[in-house]
Amino acid sequence: MKKILLLNFFLIPLLGFAQLQAVFQHKVDSIYEKNKDAIGIIIHVEAPKQNISWSYAKGIASIGTNEPLADQQPVLIASNTKPYVAAAILRLVEKGEFSIDQPILNLLSRKTRNLFQKSGYKLDAITIKHLLSHTSGIQDYVNENYFEFVSKHPKYKWKKEEQIKRSIDAGPPQAIGEKFSYADINYLLLTEIIELKTHEPFFKAMRDLLRYGELNLTKTWFINLENYPKNTLPLAHQYANKYNWDSYDIDPSWDLYGGGGIAATAKESALFFQYLFNGKIIQNKQLLKAMYTDVLPSEKSKYCLGIYHFNLGFNAYYHGGWWGTDVIYSPESDATITVFTLQKEFQHVINPFIGKEFQKLLIAEQEKK
Repeated sequence: MKKILLLNFFLIPLLGFAQLQAVFQHKVDSIYEKNKDAIGIIIHVEAPKQNISWSYAKGIASIGTNEPLADQQPVLIASNTKPYVAAAILRLVEKGEFSIDQPILNLLSRKTRNLFQKSGYKLDAITIKHLLSHTSGIQDYVNENYFEFVSKHPKYKWKKEEQIKRSIDAGPPQAIGEKFSYADINYLLLTEIIELKTHEPFFKAMRDLLRYGELNLTKTWFINLENYPKNTLPLAHQYANKYNWDSYDIDPSWDLYGGGGIAATAKESALFFQYLFNGKIIQNKQLLKAMYTDVLPSEKSKYCLGIYHFNLGFNAYYHGGWWGTDVIYSPESDATITVFTLQKEFQHVINPFIGKEFQKLLIAEQEKK
């Protein structure tokens, strides 16, 4: 009798987790049934306090083959790369290499410095913090002309020097520190700073700075710059109807040098956020707090240092990626939800809904305890 009671005692929380996961799966299934043009959805829920680490996929991995989508298939996470770059920069701050308020004048290569200064940029006034928060006033190379060129030349191999030049040619400098203007060029420059400070390729330096080995992040890598990880499934195809793009047809260099470039599974994307917010990457608590503290008044910008901060009825720390990838962490649940939708146009229909609904469920479960 005692053994039966003891067994029941341990089964109660397990049944609760199983029921919660069944609710998760039902929601994803029902959403997909109404939105099959989304092609495929991958989701991961990482909620350590509730002993949940759950991945699920619905749909297909490729229109061409109709092969079922697997929950451990990696994708290009696009601008979700930015929190990784920001965290690597803050690790260098933590190591005493520079401060977030340091001007970038002497942190860039002479060639890059000269290009910007000749175009009227005051690099002694633009700081690391301005780059991290997209308030540098530097014009971006990613615009409709850029997308048109990529559409016409999908296999073109971009060099970051070309992207820097396109930014300079995009228009004159804007006011520094006054306005949020999302720009990949900010993060391309941050990866240059990483390289000059570490004397290593930025992707290798980031792997060390972000403690990939220690944290067992084995399925997170910069596409085409690092070897494809062993025992990793093929990348799922990602689609953008507006440009008639299949991610397999576009050379990744168009979005590679810090603004984007990382490929990862949904699980490892969630784990990265979980490790980040739990102090396993940036251990200086004050510095970590700065990463998710507003830089401008919230009515002007929700962007902090590589992370968005939203109030969704709960605190939400978030980043999204162009191809349809979203990651959301809430301290109220101490949980991270990753949602990858393979058809870009469905990202803003599916991903926010799933992220909000699942976080609310997890917070409600947390409050029961």
